[in-house]
Amino acid sequence: MISRPLLTTVIGSYPFPGWLEFACDHLEDFGTADRRELQEDAVIVAIHDQVEAGLDVITDGEQTRLDFNLSFYGFLEGIALESARSRRFGPPAHDQRGRHEITGELSAPRGLGVVDEWQRLRRLAPAGPVLKASVPGPYTLSGRLLPNDRYPDRYAITEALVPIVRHELEELVAAGCREITVDEPSMSCYAWREDPRRFVDIFNRTVEPAHGRARLSTHLCFGNYKGRAVGPRRYAPMFPAFHELHVDEMHLEMASREFAELELIGELARHVRVAVGVIDVKSYYIETVEDVVERVGRCLGYAPAERLSFAPDCGLSQTARWAARLKLRHLVEGVRLVRERLGCGGE
Repeated sequence: MISRPLLTTVIGSYPFPGWLEFACDHLEDFGTADRRELQEDAVIVAIHDQVEAGLDVITDGEQTRLDFNLSFYGFLEGIALESARSRRFGPPAHDQRGRHEITGELSAPRGLGVVDEWQRLRRLAPAGPVLKASVPGPYTLSGRLLPNDRYPDRYAITEALVPIVRHELEELVAAGCREITVDEPSMSCYAWREDPRRFVDIFNRTVEPAHGRARLSTHLCFGNYKGRAVGPRRYAPMFPAFHELHVDEMHLEMASREFAELELIGELARHVRVAVGVIDVKSYYIETVEDVVERVGRCLGYAPAERLSFAPDCGLSQTARWAARLKLRHLVEGVRLVRERLGCGGE
């Protein structure tokens, strides 16, 4: 864990190399050893690109989550994975993602796989950057599961998933992970229509095993499936309730929203560190170094350097790798220039 002013960081995901995308569509052609090699090589690629960019905090790019269903839902027992999506053609939207039937009591006797991801990252990453793991939150996980008589609504499913995610966090901390994003984008996507205080209660009970034992962050965004958002793109409905989240850092999507509600970071910075999204992952406009410098300067008008980090708006998994590499390089270079002008650096 580091306290450098104006940290550069990422949310979690990174684009798959083209060969991994191909492999994901032909997994039946690969043996188990082949798949392990594919995954490890992809993590090496993601680490390389992030280290080359010069980020202070890196992840494994979530490269071993070959498909959302094949990762987390593949670890759950008590469900039947949907064999075919209900809508596969036409403009991309969230209804093209699979939803799975619950067939019994929800459990994850093997965990969710994040501990193995973390151990692989620690083994493959060079010395220098802080290493971060990303864990899905129970409310977000619940969204792909269909209610039934045993679990009659999304909140009932969420409550069944809370102990599963809690255990994963506990195991991560025991494995030595000290930087964790608990990814609950569905909470920010739907805070406008749900009780945000209920979300806070769910989140805080979930992270309790890691709270105070690792540096926790969460990601407030409005969706990024195929570069599409879902729900009103406003932070106001989340606050003041979300000030009570038990986290050390909050990631905010700002660049794709033309920095609307930027003034919120001033109040947020009184409670937590704020990771401001200054790179738009939904746009193929490549932000220049000068763009980043200007955006960081705007943020410094609301919060002090020691309470600010800078990142892409969301995970980069929906952005082509060539663009992601350029965007990350320009992010780091722009922040570096601001650090130099302010005379701040080091730990």
